[in-house]
Order: sequence, then C-alpha cells, then structure tokens
Amino acid sequence: MNKQEFTLPIYNMQGDEIDKLSLDQKVFDGEVNPSAVYQAVLMYRANQRRGLAATKTRGEVSGGGKKPWKQKGTGRARVGSTRSPLWRHGGVIFGPHPRDFSYSIPEKIKRLALRSSLNAKLLENNFLIIDEVKLSNHKTKEVAKILGKLKVKKDALLLLEKIDNDVKLAARNIPHLKMDLAKNTNVYDVLNSEKLIITKRAVTDLVHRIKP
Repeated sequence: MNKQEFTLPIYNMQGDEIDKLSLDQKVFDGEVNPSAVYQAVLMYRANQRRGLAATKTRGEVSGGGKKPWKQKGTGRARVGSTRSPLWRHGGVIFGPHPRDFSYSIPEKIKRLALRSSLNAKLLENNFLIIDEVKLSNHKTKEVAKILGKLKVKKDALLLLEKIDNDVKLAARNIPHLKMDLAKNTNVYDVLNSEKLIITKRAVTDLVHRIKP
C-alpha cells in the first residue's frame, strides 16, 4: 500500500510562509492506530495518579484499648473495642491505602501511539511548522504576538529542539499554551492540544526519536 506523502509550509515568526518541508513517510504516513493511542493515554493517566488516598484500620486508629463493658451479664452485644468498624470513630473495613498506579507498555507501542497522534494532527490540518522561535527578551507579549501571527487562538502545544530561558519565561503566562522538547513529548499532550506548533529542527528530533 502506498503511503500518503505530506509536504507542509514552514512559517516564520511573522506568520509568513518561507519554505516547504516534505515529512518523512516512515513517520508521517497518515495512519492512525486507535488501539495503540488508547493504551498510551491510559498508561499516561494512570502514571499521573498520586495514589495517596488512605484510611485507617481498627488497628491504626487511636484509642480503643479498654474493653467498653464486660463480656457477659449486661444484656448488650459483646464488644472488644470502641474502635470497631461498627462504631463511630472506628476503623475502616477494606478502605483505600497509598498505592502506585503506574505501569509501562512496550516501547514499540509507545512509538506507534506517538506516530498515530502526530498523524491525527496532520489529518486535522492542525500541524504547524515554524522556522524557529527566538526572542530578544522574556516578555509574554512577544510569544502572544507570534501566536497571533500564526492565528493560534485555542490550546496549543509548542515543541522545540531546545528551550532557552527567554522563551521559557515569556511563554509561562499564556494559559492556552504548553511548551515542551520534541524529544520528550507524549501522546496525551499532543492529543490534548488543538494546535501542534513545532520548529523545523524539532521535527528532525521527533523523527529521530520515533522512526521505526
């Protein structure tokens, strides 16, 4: 089967098209594997869980050392502790305890899922390539101006080959923009963004990372 070929324009920071880039067909082939994407997103969300929910059993709550009343002769049910789970302020039966929810899936599936998420953005026409992101200062309005020129108004993910301090400081106050290194990005962040903005060099890093 012939793979789909994608050639996308490259924009500068003023929003002008300055070149074109033919994407590597071994990565950007237009194919989306829903099963791999589902597994990767499920793993990501599980790994984000802190697992700190905790309750105390009857042996962990304070008090309850004295038997409330004698075993026989009172006419009441026998009780050994005021911290019984049946009593107010007692322990909890089978309650949650701190645990680790994280797990991993095979690297091959991770790469397939990331390729699929990138191809999904391509098919949606939400994949933008920018030549570079260089700022003369760390003013937020500088990054906001770039997004405006690229006509990006909703949630966006900006992938760079490296993040310098000016760009980091300038972008952190924009609520609808998330920034990351191309070599570190994940399926969840790609799919969770409306637009994917990536520099030309970051595309190379991304291809090198997930190329089969």
